[in-house]
Amino acid sequence: MNLRDVGGLRAGGGITRERTLYRSGTLAHLADDGVAALSRLSLRRVVDLRDAAEVDANPSRLPAEVPVERVPLFLGSVTSFFAEDIGLEEMYRRIVDDSSDAVVRAVRAVVVDQPVLVHCTVGKDRTGVTVAVALSAAGVDRDEVVADYARTAALLPVERTRAVIDWLRAQHPGSTNLEQLVAGSPADVMERLLGRIDAEYGSARDYLLAHGLSDDEVVELGRVLVAR
Repeated sequence: MNLRDVGGLRAGGGITRERTLYRSGTLAHLADDGVAALSRLSLRRVVDLRDAAEVDANPSRLPAEVPVERVPLFLGSVTSFFAEDIGLEEMYRRIVDDSSDAVVRAVRAVVVDQPVLVHCTVGKDRTGVTVAVALSAAGVDRDEVVADYARTAALLPVERTRAVIDWLRAQHPGSTNLEQLVAGSPADVMERLLGRIDAEYGSARDYLLAHGLSDDEVVELGRVLVAR
């Protein structure tokens, strides 16, 4: 679900490399032909941003040869966000502020091995923020980063999404943010998140440096992701 190559994005005078960084939602429901197709990507690493409960409930179906790095990105459970009825902007603030170590670990995995696939359950929020920060730090144009994030809403399966919303609505009938949390990827939300990172740190590159990525790793991130 929601699997795509982030190659082909403008990055100053360059362009992001194809067959280097992939992003997706869950890999738990692949049929045998899907596993075979994934094998043909020749992945050297999968970065799974889900928590232990999500992994236990829906273990990934992967080619046997692909190593998986678990980097749980949320503090607390996914369901807590619906119970608190927070919006995407608050969720993303918590990711970059409270889970910065995990964001850095995930980006470091992109630096170390390619092709690499980063995923969570839907491939929208945890994956969206992590990939947006990585692309921004690598020098990808802001409008391209935001457009890549915004694509997700149109790529989610309509029937499945409606079923999830209906089930969650029964659990949280008063929620005002439920539909956006499940299926929204508004461009302006990502614009504001990246603008906030710029205002507080200077840039996405500086955000990663402030939370433990080294200068050499940031330089290597740009080299592996962008062809100039």
